[in-house]
Amino acid sequence: MTDDFEDSFPENETDAFEQAPLRLTVDLGALADNWRDMKKRSGSARTAAVVKADAYGLGIEDCGATLYHAGARDFFVATVAEGATLRSYAPEARIFVLSGIWQGQERQVFDNDLVPVLASEEQLSFWMATVAERGDHPCALHVDTGFNRLGLPLDDALFLADDVTRPASFDPVLVLSHLACADTPSSPMNRVQLESFRKVSAAFEGIESSLSASAGIFLGRDYHFDLTRPGIALYGGEAVNGVANPMRPVAKAEARIIQIREAGEGQTVSYGGSFLLKRASRLAIASVGYADGYQRSLSGSGIPLREMGHGGAYGVVNGHKVPVAGRVTMDLTIFDVTDVPVNAIRSGDYIELFGPNVPVDDTARAAGTIGYEMLTGLGLRYERQYLMADD
Repeated sequence: MTDDFEDSFPENETDAFEQAPLRLTVDLGALADNWRDMKKRSGSARTAAVVKADAYGLGIEDCGATLYHAGARDFFVATVAEGATLRSYAPEARIFVLSGIWQGQERQVFDNDLVPVLASEEQLSFWMATVAERGDHPCALHVDTGFNRLGLPLDDALFLADDVTRPASFDPVLVLSHLACADTPSSPMNRVQLESFRKVSAAFEGIESSLSASAGIFLGRDYHFDLTRPGIALYGGEAVNGVANPMRPVAKAEARIIQIREAGEGQTVSYGGSFLLKRASRLAIASVGYADGYQRSLSGSGIPLREMGHGGAYGVVNGHKVPVAGRVTMDLTIFDVTDVPVNAIRSGDYIELFGPNVPVDDTARAAGTIGYEMLTGLGLRYERQYLMADD
């Protein structure tokens, strides 16, 4: 009887993406165009692609292959495991591992021809011992020029450059640093770090230099050196504060409306009863919540950000802007759709959470965060669709 019941449903009756409670569309054509845009802005410098954190949450396999096909031949990942995954999709690329290498990762680094970025005396010592045993292999050197995060201290790096006793097997192919305030072009910190890095670049003469990620590229030619490292800009996010974002949106997240209900003036919405309806309203209950990266801080009320006067998040459904009502919950979010014509919305429709009509950074600001976190925080429940890039 069970077999007969299952056989009564035709195979592939519905497309999984069309019926999914949550959908994520990744426009690979826009991704490729954004890389070409950053390549143009980088002038004579080569342009890498940063694909760490699963390509900022959008899929390292598809995004990596697209960027490789577009012409990227230098990639940056955070971990050795990410680099090993990427290798199949970028067969001839240099893949730099920003976290460097630790004991036990040697085979994976060598077998996948990864380039560890060494950031400390401990990593330098381990790497020199490793290549002494296994033979020459490329590495990169990270120098701290004021960020106070990863990197060899400036004076130590300058000493290393002039150290005639350093092993011949230590032969970096790249020296890099990272800007702390590049997203604020007026910050004096940018010039301070630039001058420090110029000393590093000169000390390691004949070795390629890299200083700028996405925001640094917009600072101009002085910051480009030999290789730029765009990340967030590739995925359509804002790189620079206070200016219009020139990048094409890449990701569109949507949630399906499970129910549309009516509620009267004076009634409250969601947990805590903090959202008081000032008119008879229609509410759309959508299948997304903080378990899906749609953070609780996006709530329309009942959280500190709203009490401080910051506006809540909104979505778009069938061309109409709809605000979040009440608190976002684990699996559900309520949108006020009162101003959407009755015949322009129904259960089963999708609300765009961010995408072409709702910039991801606008959504992020409503949450008190940045677009990076919105993208990398996407949960596991989105059904994904990749729009292929044109050749």
